[in-house]
Amino acid sequence: MRIRTAGVVALFALALAASGCGDSDDPAAKESPKAAGGKLVIWADDKRTVALKPFAEKFGQENGVTVEVQAVSKDLQTNFVTASQQSSGPDVVVGAHDWIGNLVQNGAIDPVQLAAEQKSAFNETAIKAVTFNGQLYAVPYAQENIALIRNTALAPEAPKTIEDLVATGKQLKAAKKVTETLCLQVGQKGDAYHIYPLYTSAGGYLFGTSASGDYDPKDLGVGKPASIEAFKKIGALGEKGEGVLKRSIADTNATATFTGKKCAYLVSGPWAVADVKKAGIAYDISAIPGFAGGKEAQPFVGVQAFYVAAKGKNKALAQEFVANYTTTPELAVALYNAEPRPPALTAALDQVKGSDPDLAKFQEAGKNGQVLPAIPAMAAIWDPFGKAEAAVIGGADPTSTITAAGKTISGQIK
Repeated sequence: MRIRTAGVVALFALALAASGCGDSDDPAAKESPKAAGGKLVIWADDKRTVALKPFAEKFGQENGVTVEVQAVSKDLQTNFVTASQQSSGPDVVVGAHDWIGNLVQNGAIDPVQLAAEQKSAFNETAIKAVTFNGQLYAVPYAQENIALIRNTALAPEAPKTIEDLVATGKQLKAAKKVTETLCLQVGQKGDAYHIYPLYTSAGGYLFGTSASGDYDPKDLGVGKPASIEAFKKIGALGEKGEGVLKRSIADTNATATFTGKKCAYLVSGPWAVADVKKAGIAYDISAIPGFAGGKEAQPFVGVQAFYVAAKGKNKALAQEFVANYTTTPELAVALYNAEPRPPALTAALDQVKGSDPDLAKFQEAGKNGQVLPAIPAMAAIWDPFGKAEAAVIGGADPTSTITAAGKTISGQIK
């Protein structure tokens, strides 16, 4: 998909103006987004809508246009794809990087035009996450991964292995200081995102990679011997084994169980920290430990980003907003203040990390993480993998359960 010429001209003109060459007699240099007129519509979730509004209004005033930031509380990606197909969607949408494969496949987004200097201002992993088929499809603004958050009053030292964690948790339970060994959300349908570090430590993988380093949907790891062995180890921590992993611990109660001092360890991300602080818990953050003798536990690394809608009514203005406005430290810091996830823009991270030591700890915990696959095939993973995880943790046979999950996923990819 190509950006329409007007958008490129507008961006080129602004680049000239910024470099002091805006007095040229070249007609292209006199173009600006104001010429587009009309209205810019942005879709985001509730928290980001609040943070974006003042900046969107400022952008509108500077460019002589109306900017509306509309909150879409549920199923933002699905609603965006549907609206795009009906040509009734926004010009810009804010969402996770792993949407890219699906959005590109549905013709819902355009590549974003960033200069090399602009790209270099971002964390390298964040830029990699929003690059698909060799093209940049979004501007990242925050990076995130899960880590181990522990109650230091109950567990002063960070465990080096899962076995160490289990041993300490059992001692705390025996002393009736906690009721759960570990708060890692599973639920009745499983949670592939949160179990992934243990899956990788035990030798499992989702997709192999091609010669270019991209995820290869033809190389599916689920259902292969390594994944079966991984789930045998996960199952041993389950309800019929150590009782460390439980379906009763879900997204609805994992953090609350930790803040209620019923467990010493919580596997979660930056979004959980506000509740931990509010509860007055003395805490620290470290990498999720892997199995003794196993591989390093690797969490997924995700990125939140701005997309330009392919069927938006004001694409040139959308390109200008995303490429030259969302790349500013001021906006990145405002989004961080709305929800404290590490900014992807290095200058913004430098501004906030001094007052928030947790940012560096989360980044350290995720430094060897894996970029969450954004290929369309990833959509086939979540449900079968999660259900298989929940079944194994509940006591189901790992071999037959994971083999069946692999066949289901493979069938959906084909």
